[in-house]
Amino acid sequence: MAAPYVTDETGKYIPASQRPDGTWRKPRRVREGYVPPEEVPVYENKFVKFFKSKPDLPPGLNADESDKSKQQQSKQDGELAGLSKSAKRNLKRKEKRKQQQECDGTAEADELSQTLQKTTIAGGSGNPSPLAAAALQGDHEGAEKAKKVKNLKKKLRQIDELQQKLDSGEIKQATKEQLEKLSRRKQLMEELEDLELGL
Repeated sequence: MAAPYVTDETGKYIPASQRPDGTWRKPRRVREGYVPPEEVPVYENKFVKFFKSKPDLPPGLNADESDKSKQQQSKQDGELAGLSKSAKRNLKRKEKRKQQQECDGTAEADELSQTLQKTTIAGGSGNPSPLAAAALQGDHEGAEKAKKVKNLKKKLRQIDELQQKLDSGEIKQATKEQLEKLSRRKQLMEELEDLELGL
């Protein structure tokens, strides 16, 4: 901070002062109206002035409501005060995961109930798929069989696609694994027939 000015008959001056290292500064003569650089106000453009003059609260929000929310925030911060940053972050992640699971759980339940309603309505015209039949019965073994049927059909579809690629010439020469896959077709067909008859 600048030293106070001293005025005498010769004019205005800053008196001598001692530096931190022990040496002395000479007295400095200053003109009338001189403002030291430390005391010159910082220039602020119109945007800075505008943002400083803006209210802290958004339009329409009461100060009481903002105080309540700040108090709730401070309570939560007080509860988490003893935890490290990573622990706080982990807690927030857990809470977020719980909320998502709750939302997902209700959404999945709604979706499942809608699909079940559709299958029961459409079920009168034909036979429901093995998966839907097992789901309607609530039969765990039926669901397992239905999964196996689905997997077998998928494998057979892949074998058929591989056979088509070989026939069309897309694949010039089949590898050992591809040949083994093709040779299992008959076995998979028999398994599929057994499972479908068992359902």
